[in-house]
Amino acid sequence: MGERIRKVRGHVSQNEPLLFELSSPGKKACQLPPLDVPSVDPAAVLGPAHVRGEIEGFPEVSEVEAIRHFSRLASWNYAIDLGMYPLGSCTMKYNPRINEKMAALEGLALAHPYQPEPLARGALEIMARLEAALAEITGMDAVSLQPAAGAHGELLGLLLIRACLEARGDPRKKILIPDSAHGTNPATAAMAGYSVENLRSNPRGMLDVENLARVVDAGVAALMITNPNTLGVFEENIRRIADLLHERGALLYLDGANMNALVGLTRPGDTGVDVMHLNLHKTFSTPHGGGGPGSGPVAVMRPLEPFLPVPRLKRTPAGWAFDYDRPRSIGRVRAFYGNFGVLVRALAYILACGADGLRQATLDAVLNANYVRQALLPHYELPHQAPSMHECVFSDARQARRGVRTMDIAKRLLDYGFHPYTVSFPLIVPGAMMIEPTESESKRELDLFIDALIAIARETEEKPELVLQAPHSTRTARVDEVTAARKPVLRWRPSPP
Repeated sequence: MGERIRKVRGHVSQNEPLLFELSSPGKKACQLPPLDVPSVDPAAVLGPAHVRGEIEGFPEVSEVEAIRHFSRLASWNYAIDLGMYPLGSCTMKYNPRINEKMAALEGLALAHPYQPEPLARGALEIMARLEAALAEITGMDAVSLQPAAGAHGELLGLLLIRACLEARGDPRKKILIPDSAHGTNPATAAMAGYSVENLRSNPRGMLDVENLARVVDAGVAALMITNPNTLGVFEENIRRIADLLHERGALLYLDGANMNALVGLTRPGDTGVDVMHLNLHKTFSTPHGGGGPGSGPVAVMRPLEPFLPVPRLKRTPAGWAFDYDRPRSIGRVRAFYGNFGVLVRALAYILACGADGLRQATLDAVLNANYVRQALLPHYELPHQAPSMHECVFSDARQARRGVRTMDIAKRLLDYGFHPYTVSFPLIVPGAMMIEPTESESKRELDLFIDALIAIARETEEKPELVLQAPHSTRTARVDEVTAARKPVLRWRPSPP
């Protein structure tokens, strides 16, 4: 095993000071030839109010210093090109470079959002094809690409539910949310003006259908469910759940954050889902590290289609165009029609994979998660025994007996060259260790990751202080996270002489 474990991924390099600390007065990063045209005073042309003077404290460095500074910093970054991200529910799958080339095509990358429709037929065609592909993949009747991210899609979904119920003359005030649902669901429901009732999972990590039958009354507008849920468990009673809600006048909302486990295998529309969102930046290849951008299209069944936000795409003799004549629409939810670059990447991924490729990606994701699960079962506690889909959730229960918790294990993983798993989520698993390897990882990479976690489990038994004091090989040693959260340093100040 030892031969396969890498203690440190990367190479040793010198510490890098701040650019401000490298600065010396008079240094310049460029040399320009003398002007061969008459000089102009910017203040005279633009007006003094529009001309800025010198920026106080602005760093002055040479060209070589600037290049080396940022190159060194870049070499410290962890990235999908270097290794796996085992983050559960936040997949960081490989982003094929062809996607980037397509999104960077001049006619797409430079398209202006106010460009007249006759000059934007290609962009509209891309969006129309993507809507059709997503409708087919989900088994739903219509799709809107407007939402900018998953939580934005959740909000649109609930606004559509409210509009639909109000049109029926049956407005309702309550949303049911299982404790295994995606973490943003309760906040989204509250933002949409609903009260929230939490539902506990059963011992298998699934929604308790009998309890659901007791709580669905005339005040319930919808159930927001994540499937597979945040435990990585497929809600096998989803059809019964949908039927129960519909019998009592309520709707079923599906959080599509975990569609990685369903694409090509199961279509939510076929299981009774009324409205759902997708995370294109999770399921359809665009890595979303660093905070964005994202895309959260919403798919609906036909009864909710009239309420979708304007504009809607429609086919005309001249090609695709926007339709604003939608009297029952809830209106816009975004200034422009989606994060276009992410839409281009998603369609490129779908077309490159094809139906068979998308299905195979799902099968590989499920296989990888279960391979990790079986290998780690002898070493870590698995709170729920139901089959895992694309991710598995362990707990630190065994290691906690030696004083080692999930955060300690995650920090020790850094010494082995791996990005940590998702720590302490879902909240219904104390000391949660949430692992999603995605379909992109090879057996070799999974074995390296497994070996590292097994080694940490053994260290916990033999030398727990090694884990409790981790990380040891990173640039920054173990930090005081409580103090960092309470007293963040947000602005650099030079040290006194």
